[in-house]
Formats: sequence, C-alpha cells, structure tokens
Amino acid sequence: MSLKFLFIYCLLQFACLYGQNLIEAANQPNIVMIFTDDQGYHDVGCYGSEISTPNIDRLATEGLKLTEFYAASSICTPSRFGLLTGQFAHRSQDHLLGALMFLSEKDAERGIHSHELTYVSRLADAGYQTALVGKWHLGHGTKDFWPTKHGFDSFFGHTGGCVDFFTLNYGIKPDWYRGEELVEVEGYATDVITDEAVRVLHGQADSKKPLYLHIAYNAPHFGKGYDHKENTTVNVMQPKPEDLQKVTEIEDPLRRSFAAKVVGLDEGIGRILQTLDDLKMTENTLIIFMTDHGGDPDYGGSNLPLRGGKATLYEGGLKVPCLIRWPGKIEPGSVSDDVTCAVDFYPTLLEIAGSDLGKQQLDGISLVPVLKGNSLPTRPPLVFVTGSHQELKRKSWKAVRDGKWKWIQPPGKEGQLYNLESDPNEEHNIADKHPQIAERLNILVQEQIQ
Repeated sequence: MSLKFLFIYCLLQFACLYGQNLIEAANQPNIVMIFTDDQGYHDVGCYGSEISTPNIDRLATEGLKLTEFYAASSICTPSRFGLLTGQFAHRSQDHLLGALMFLSEKDAERGIHSHELTYVSRLADAGYQTALVGKWHLGHGTKDFWPTKHGFDSFFGHTGGCVDFFTLNYGIKPDWYRGEELVEVEGYATDVITDEAVRVLHGQADSKKPLYLHIAYNAPHFGKGYDHKENTTVNVMQPKPEDLQKVTEIEDPLRRSFAAKVVGLDEGIGRILQTLDDLKMTENTLIIFMTDHGGDPDYGGSNLPLRGGKATLYEGGLKVPCLIRWPGKIEPGSVSDDVTCAVDFYPTLLEIAGSDLGKQQLDGISLVPVLKGNSLPTRPPLVFVTGSHQELKRKSWKAVRDGKWKWIQPPGKEGQLYNLESDPNEEHNIADKHPQIAERLNILVQEQIQ
C-alpha cells in the first residue's frame, strides 16, 4: 500500500468515525425532557411574553431556540402520542385525535397499544434508565396503556388528563401512582412533580447508566365549573396564593392566574437546572423544553401574534416554544427558523443515543443537523388532524404545513391556504389565487387519513 493511499484511507476512516456522532464523545448523554401543558407561544419570556420566566429563558441563552417548532397536535392526547412515537395520531390504532376524557369509562378501552413503540422503549433497549414524572394521558383504563408498559422503568404521576393541583385527585377519584400502585401524596402538583424529578436526578448521579427523565408538568392548564354528573370539580387547576402575589402587575384576573402558574412552573424548572449543576450533571445532559400545544385564550393562555389557540389548527394551536441545551454540542444563544416538530424527537434522540430506529414508520426526521447549527436537508410535509369531541364541544380540523404553504380546513368550512413566509399570522386566505396548490395539499391530507 502506497503512503499516499494509506494517508487518504486514514483520513476517510477518521471522517467516518467523527461523523458517526455528535454522540460518542458525549458517551450517551443524559436526556431531560420538560413537557408543559397548555402553554402558548406567548407564554414564555424569551418568546416575547410579559410573564417573567428567567429559568426557562436560561435554556435559550445557553442553548438553541426554535422559532418554527410545531407540537404534534393542538390537543393533549394526540400531542403526547406524536412526541413519543414519532407518528401523528391519525396513524394510531384507536384514532387518538382528541383528548381522552380524563378517567371516563367511555375511554377506558382506548390508548396507546403495545405495537405503537415509543422512543423511550428504544432508549431503554440502548441502556438508558427511564423515568416519567407527572402527566401521562395516553390511556387510563387498562394498565397495558400505562407508561410502565411503554418503556418507562418508573412512573410517578397521574394517568388521566388533569388533577386538582392541591389534592392530586380528579374530583373524588384518586389518580396518583408510583409505578402501578395508588399512593397518597401531599403538596401542590407543580411542586410534587419537581420534588420527584429532583429525587430521580439525585438517585442517578452516581449511576453508570445514562438517564432519560420525562417531566410532564400539568401546569399551566385551565379549568372552571363543576360537572354534577361526574361529581367532579373542574376549576381546581389554580395557582398557589403566594405565586399570585408575584404577578400583581398583570391586571386581567384570568391572565394573572395563568401567569402565576407559569411563574411557579419556572421556579420548579430552576430547581431542576440547579440540581443538575449541583450534581455536576449539566455538561453531559441534553435538556429539552417544549409545550404540548398552544395556549387557550379562554383560560388566560396567549399565542400572540399568532391566530387561534388550543384545539384549532391555526398557528396559535400548533406552534409552540421549544428550547434545547446541550453544553459543548449546541452553540449558546443559537436560533433556528427551520420548520421542526415534536415527532422529530423520536429519530433525533435515538441518533444521539446511538440506537437504530427500528422498523416503525416515522413521520419525524432527525434534528441533529439543526443541533449542529445547520439547516435540515429536507422537510417532509407535516399533516395534522384532530377529531370531533362532543363532550368538549370540539369539531374535526385538518391541516398541512409544506414549506412556506399552510393549508387548513376548519370544521364546516372550505379549505384555506396561507403563505406563512409573507403571512405568518394567517390573515389572508389565498386559496382562490392558488387553487392547484390548495388542491394538492388537500389531496395529501386525504391520502394520509384514509
């Protein structure tokens, strides 16, 4: 072998080894996913909110801010399904296109099935210790739907969609578990979730296994009224009085209540970040902050300047904050306007963990190029479908984002087309001016949901 050939061969081998990962040098980082509830695009300080969120904002300062990030749905259950499986919920066996109704018997036989693999299961196979703290909302009736059957080694939280923030019950029904056993826990929900997350981190500090910690806060959330049929109060997801005192400058009482819950949440996230610092885990921990869908303006959430909110497929229902920090791997203070989505985390996290994707069909693509500061080479269209829900008075929606184009069909209306580059707030329907584009996107949606 000539010296010239040997030199070239060695260069190629080095390039291959270096290109395998952003990953191996980090030696399978710990991964912390912070997933909040009903928190809109304008409900985080670094996205322009009047609500102070210094700890969440720290992740933007020290990491990557995504400005064109979409939840997997504008409703709780399908959003969570999309995040964990890398598939939009219209592919789910039980057509999880709307929220499972809390602990309702009507939804007891619906949820995420064993063949609907989560990236958590794949991470566990790759050697990760896995824990879920907080809200599940992917099936409550049979334990086959529960997190411990979908890759989580441990679970501490509630199976349904909401609990009283002070009693941790859903009305008169207990719904707080450790593993698969009901437990009695005292405290305010946000604090209880934070306390457990901190406990998990302390327990993992000296472990030789990497950790995947999924922290699913049920704050901010919403709620008012009383369901006499279920004997259940639904106005119980309220802030602590002391947190209300921290946002007295906000005049509107509904917005002030919402802001107080965000402030309490931000303080909890601050404790988690401080714990990572104290345990010297920060440098080898990838941390992600995102919300499950847009905020609900009827309950104090804000998605300004975007149109719409929770349960709609306008931008305000789908586009949400997302921040990613990974010291030494992600450039501090970086910003990406690539179109990204929660379904992308399945392939992204498995690539980072050095795991293959398996055979499951995925709607997501790896965001590793974005984490490195590059643009995505391609972006398949994002297809969103929600289902009608009589109890929640919601109707079916359909939408697709393809490049600069957004096609959307609200319930009972004709399809609408928007150019999001020139009209990000969806103010000017141009379907009549571009009928071929509108029809192409309509057909794309119909083909996926058949």
